[in-house]
Amino acid sequence: MDKHTRAEPVPEDAAGELKQYGDFAKILLYNRGIKTSEAAEKFLNPDYERDVYDPFLILNMDKAVERIIRATETEEKIVIYGDYDCDGIPGSVVLHDFFKKIGYKNFSNYIPHRHKEGYGLNNGAIEKFAKDGVSLIITVDLAIANVEEVAYAENLGINVIVTDHHLPQEKIPQAYAVINSKQAGDTYPDNMLCGAGVAFKLVQALLKKKGKEWEVPEGWEKWLLDMAGLSTIADMVPLVNENRAIAYYGLKVMRKSPRAGFVKLLRKMRVEQSSLTEDDVAFMIAPRINAASRMDIPIEAFRLLSTTDETLADELSDHLHNLNDTRKGLVSSMIKEARKHVEERGIKDVIVIGNPNWKPGVIGLIAGKLVEEYGRPAFVWGREDSEHIKGSCRSDGTVNLVELMVAVEEGFFLNIGGHEFSGGFSVSHEKIHFLEEELLKAHKKVKKVTALPSGEMIDCALTIDDVTEANYKTIERLAPYGVGNPKPAFLFSGAEIKEVSKFGKEKNHLKLIFENSKGVKISAIGFFMDAGDYKMGVEAGAKINLIATIELSLFMRRPEIRLRIIDIV
Repeated sequence: MDKHTRAEPVPEDAAGELKQYGDFAKILLYNRGIKTSEAAEKFLNPDYERDVYDPFLILNMDKAVERIIRATETEEKIVIYGDYDCDGIPGSVVLHDFFKKIGYKNFSNYIPHRHKEGYGLNNGAIEKFAKDGVSLIITVDLAIANVEEVAYAENLGINVIVTDHHLPQEKIPQAYAVINSKQAGDTYPDNMLCGAGVAFKLVQALLKKKGKEWEVPEGWEKWLLDMAGLSTIADMVPLVNENRAIAYYGLKVMRKSPRAGFVKLLRKMRVEQSSLTEDDVAFMIAPRINAASRMDIPIEAFRLLSTTDETLADELSDHLHNLNDTRKGLVSSMIKEARKHVEERGIKDVIVIGNPNWKPGVIGLIAGKLVEEYGRPAFVWGREDSEHIKGSCRSDGTVNLVELMVAVEEGFFLNIGGHEFSGGFSVSHEKIHFLEEELLKAHKKVKKVTALPSGEMIDCALTIDDVTEANYKTIERLAPYGVGNPKPAFLFSGAEIKEVSKFGKEKNHLKLIFENSKGVKISAIGFFMDAGDYKMGVEAGAKINLIATIELSLFMRRPEIRLRIIDIV
């Protein structure tokens, strides 16, 4: 139990405020920081008009809108330059769909190749745009760190509108307009939007300004919430404030979305579109969108989400589905190699590991796994066919990665960028040998914070009798779950196992059967779990302490309220 945190009891004042929602909901709400009836009402009943803010409250939004409108009026050539992940790609689709809707044809979408071009704007692409007569670049989910590249574009006569959500560094690009609510001087009510969320705000502002003239029906932009919501969930931004509304309504639109590629991909994965959940987005859809850049050509994922051609949608959904399977096998072997190397060399304050043969597109997954296993910041690098060494990093929660990389001797990195907890970097071949040494020195200099407790927060103790449809419906009211709104986890003490079995092609998943007081069987499943992994006997007749969530399974279209195992303690 020591690695799991028990929630505090609901104090009397909050209990009084929340009593109208029932005892169970009261606990869940309080554990998510909701202490008043007003806050609960807002949280439980998202409202688009109330919860989605005026886009013109974002710094520089009016300037960006004015420039784009001018470009459309004078038929300028526009490039939408989006990042290659499951934030930049859906965000690029948002702007693509907007220009299509207003009938503007002189634009194109560009997604850089992860291995050949790297993250962010690059001068090679900018030179090509200049030769092609491009006069405006709109970025999606990138460029807040591309000071030199933006200056290069502007010098070539190309205006740049930066839309991004990553942490600004000391210097801000001297672009025509920078839309990023994390920059100094921006007072927007929610500075935690994802990249596609920022792109959505830009479209919202454009339509607010000129939607009637373009003859776009009022409220049409809500159809773009499928892409903004997809990224909001996939990019793991906090699902509170405006993000909650975007994710909530985004799921509603995704369940009805007519997008050919999206629908085909769901069918390939055997996911029921009408009952799509945030888990389907995070664990099924996002990995397949990301597989395009990790393993192949990222523009393929953009084409999948933006095409109206049924045949192309079928081909691309098949391609991405297969790419993801290949990616899983590759990552599994790389993690084994990384784990062996770390344990042979000993665990240091910062884990630094890499291999010139490793594919840069998947190393972020390796870094995340190492942080999870060893509780240290991890920097993982690869090269494959790249000109330079490229890496990804993840934080254990004790250090800000951008601050850590900035603290390294100036000029050591060729390029850095990212969030507080995840980032990317590139270094020369000569300097890679000194990366660990430099990061360990920088780690001693930067500010540290206490990491959040590992393991799940347990909302409350329940019994098998509490695994009911009524309680599931209460849990469902607080969805979508994610960062800032964790899925409720419960402790089932002394639960007696009736049956134990394994399932899946490789029999590598665990299934336990319990019975409630009425003799009704309740199943509990754990993916990639084995009964032998636990010290206590996980066998029929044994009584265990189970930590699990309550979920609705629609496997084979048979609804079943069941448990998803987190841990057996």
